Amino acid sequence: MTEAEASPEIEFRSDVTVELVRSSASDADVLFAARVSTQGEQTLEDAAAGTEATARDRGLINYLMRDRHGSPFEHNSMTFYVQAPIFVFREFMRHRIASYNEESGRYRELRPVFYVPAEDRNLVQVGKPGAYEFLPGTPEQHAIVDEGVRRVAADAFETYQRMLAAGVAREVARIVLPLNIYSSMYVTMNARSLMNFLSLRTKAEGSHFPSFPQREIEMCAEKMETFWAELMPLTHAAFTAGGRVAP
Repeated sequence: MTEAEASPEIEFRSDVTVELVRSSASDADVLFAARVSTQGEQTLEDAAAGTEATARDRGLINYLMRDRHGSPFEHNSMTFYVQAPIFVFREFMRHRIASYNEESGRYRELRPVFYVPAEDRNLVQVGKPGAYEFLPGTPEQHAIVDEGVRRVAADAFETYQRMLAAGVAREVARIVLPLNIYSSMYVTMNARSLMNFLSLRTKAEGSHFPSFPQREIEMCAEKMETFWAELMPLTHAAFTAGGRVAP
């Protein structure tokens, strides 16, 4: 292999990327959708006016959230760009309440970017499914994980490159790559769907139904929630006050 054809340098990351690339989402979207049943088209005028929320507006959003009148929370849209290891995306796509478009290993050569757990990532599972917790690992356990992840990723990507150099199709060569290789996607959902996602993929104090997400998808969920809270602060506050139960 010539210098020009040398394999790209392998990169290891311990984080995820989440960007809000497009949105049409505000608390006003919830209000005018909820009030159409009694005010008809007049609610469109209120929405266009963009007036500040009143105590009555806050009360309506709290009422909708508390009594789980969920449809008014669907009249909005947020599109996120996400970079994360593939095993995170497989968990994402268990949520059949969003639209996804992911980069394809059939049509492009995948980049050698791999996830490795950070030193503060808990490693030890105590208990059984449904009643367990994760605890910090020992320095020896972290060393085993770090060394093993880096070695396997490097070996797998070298094999992938050899296959491509031999003329093997990308869709075949990619099968040797491990689940910790990074992928990227756009995911679009409304606030109601996002609340359902957050209720399951974050572990937050005060939740009526505690969840035990894998840390890596929780990292994505936390970043998505930060963007959403800025777009729809009244809805986010009602969601939090109501025990993080999706309406």
